[in-house]
Amino acid sequence: YRIEIWEYCNFFCNVWNVVSVPSDPTSSPCCASVGVCCDFSDLVASSRVLLFSGLRDELHVSFMFVDEYHERLFLGGKDTLYSLRLDHTHSHNEIHWPPSPGNREECVQKGKDPETDCANFVRLLQPFNRTHLLACGTGAFQPVCVFINVGHRGEHIFTLERNSVENGRGRCPHDPNMTFTSTFTGGELYTGLTADFLGRDSVILRSMGSRPPMRTETDQRLLHEPRFVGSHRIPDSEDSADDKVYFFFTERTDTGGREEAIHSRVGRVCVNDAGGQRVLVNKWSSFIKARLVCSVPGPHGIDTHFDQLESVFLLRTKDERNPEIYAIFSSISNVFRGYAVCVYRMSDIREVFNGPFAHKDGADHQWGPYEGRVPYPRPGACPSKMTAQPSLGFSSSLEFPDAVLQFARSHPLMWRSVYPAGRRPVLLRVNTHYRLTHIAVDRTQAEDGAYDVMFLATDVGKVLKVISLHRGNMQTPEEVTLEDLQVFKVPTPIVSMEISVKRQALFVAAAVGVAQVRLHRCDLYGGVCAECCLARDPYCMWDGSACVRFTPQKRRHRRQDIRHADPAQQCTDQNLGGEGPRVTFGAENNSTFLECVPRSPQASVSWRHQRGEQTDKVVYDERVMKMPGGLLFRRVLASDAGLYICRSQERGFSQTVSRIWLDVLRADTLSDILSRDGKQKQPCPGHGGGLTSRSPSRSWFKDVLQLIGPAGLPEVEQYCERVWCGEKLRLRRKHKSMMEKYQQAQESARKGRVLNIDRKVEQTLKEWH
Repeated sequence: YRIEIWEYCNFFCNVWNVVSVPSDPTSSPCCASVGVCCDFSDLVASSRVLLFSGLRDELHVSFMFVDEYHERLFLGGKDTLYSLRLDHTHSHNEIHWPPSPGNREECVQKGKDPETDCANFVRLLQPFNRTHLLACGTGAFQPVCVFINVGHRGEHIFTLERNSVENGRGRCPHDPNMTFTSTFTGGELYTGLTADFLGRDSVILRSMGSRPPMRTETDQRLLHEPRFVGSHRIPDSEDSADDKVYFFFTERTDTGGREEAIHSRVGRVCVNDAGGQRVLVNKWSSFIKARLVCSVPGPHGIDTHFDQLESVFLLRTKDERNPEIYAIFSSISNVFRGYAVCVYRMSDIREVFNGPFAHKDGADHQWGPYEGRVPYPRPGACPSKMTAQPSLGFSSSLEFPDAVLQFARSHPLMWRSVYPAGRRPVLLRVNTHYRLTHIAVDRTQAEDGAYDVMFLATDVGKVLKVISLHRGNMQTPEEVTLEDLQVFKVPTPIVSMEISVKRQALFVAAAVGVAQVRLHRCDLYGGVCAECCLARDPYCMWDGSACVRFTPQKRRHRRQDIRHADPAQQCTDQNLGGEGPRVTFGAENNSTFLECVPRSPQASVSWRHQRGEQTDKVVYDERVMKMPGGLLFRRVLASDAGLYICRSQERGFSQTVSRIWLDVLRADTLSDILSRDGKQKQPCPGHGGGLTSRSPSRSWFKDVLQLIGPAGLPEVEQYCERVWCGEKLRLRRKHKSMMEKYQQAQESARKGRVLNIDRKVEQTLKEWH
């Protein structure tokens, strides 16, 4: 019945629901009833999304960097770099950066795909100093790095310094589809990647700077087919010599069974590690790792594990030594597909790294804690004031005894595992039609404390805005989905996501483009206190007259209750909502839709039908269907006329969301009207041309309005002209605009103002087409 409803939308719904239906047919309630995505158009209409998709079909964005200092957004794509200003002027600069001559052809000769592999995909953009970025790309399977001049703050320079191009091996992967991580600190680049053409040499590597490069040994005990996800520099004490870079990854591991398992890891290296003098020369002497566990406790001690690490976000706090780590995990079970979000404390990670090392006597033995003597200084410790003992201080790892380095080489794994806070996930998603790919978290202040708002990206262009609540003695946290945002109109995997606290915005990047989404829009939660309270959004509060952004200073009329969401208590002296019924018309034996969308995603909806003094529950069947956006009548009967009351229930609170009076137009009356010149062609008033043979004429809908009533006839006429003739008018205006651009391009070329006329004319013609 999709086609039936769609036709009904265009010729009935758009005519009769003048007030409630927007001019864009794809965002109408009827479209929602048949599964057409309305979220994207709603976001665009509300100016909540700013899109940039470049001048080509796709941007092929592979990396995004939000630079708050320069107030610019930098994007890395396929053979191209972009610089966008964050002042909403939509102006941007572009650098074309293809592979070096001959690299593309050599890549194809080696059996790689010319479109998806043999290009320069920019995978790394890091601030090098105040005026330059470090950019690295795959270079058609020959990685290359270069410096980009972006100027000082306030300038809008964006140029590639050709004399700085150098080999990028070890800084960027060869394969554009290979996962890797990097962090630039202290003038040195730390990367976790596969550093060879075949994708077999997996390393954690330090490069650039004045010191010699440092890397892990080629030993499967250290890294066994790792998949790197994230890396961050985190101080462990007041002594900067004790700082470490933490890496988050998954790898295959020997569990003593027939098959290798996949485990998630957190590993670390000392920033001041210089390797050994005779053993581990230019190799990490401080690398150790531990397992990250994210599981749901089950009966009889059997837990459900989520072992595949997907994304990591470091939530910085006032104490820079103790950030919180949010991580998305997925299941690798053949029974079900699920995702979990776990939160880890740095104190728990440090405790595991200070605990016993894992030990195994041989291939046929089981793992166990090492019970022998651990040499001094402890393997994994940094040479610093924090680890020095009287008369036994070491200024560099080059001074460590060989016994320490040999132990570090043979015992990289810790015996204990790192468990999340509360020893369980804060969020679970099971058997979803999408994959969770990235996470970003914003800590915001509310009436009763701080809340962590999670933004979860998916592989279908959707972003979930979620909070997790711990109340009383509840062991399992309560998940509250605040918003479900379809950011990109075409389902596409989101490749990067960053939060700008300064701009209160979320930047979302995909291959098709980049979007800027506001972190909150409180007016979406309705115009009454109860709806604002039930939304449970920490960003929002009721100020006595509207749902607005929470401000600690405004106390007099402030209403907010995130944990309990009790509007009966919060809104006793406020407007609880309620409005008069609106009229909707349906044609007998045709389909119609009654819209009812509660403001809160957690609310459930029920429908009642009132005829005269009798009110009954609506019975759902194949003819009358309850849809996510309202009530769908596939075939309206005369007996369906009457008042329909839609009520929402949430946490014991019930309220009326909408009251709709349905008038049913009798089939015999309508058929008489439709039979009159229904196939007659009628020109669009004032625009020329004509309607299609199946389109209603002006006299047709005037006759229909006689059944409804003459009130508002001029408004309906204007609306119908816009619906039926607006597309032709829009094309006419676009045609005129493109002709003017084309003529201007020709004129500029004739006067010698444009050097590359072919490209400008080609661009203009492409836009026109």
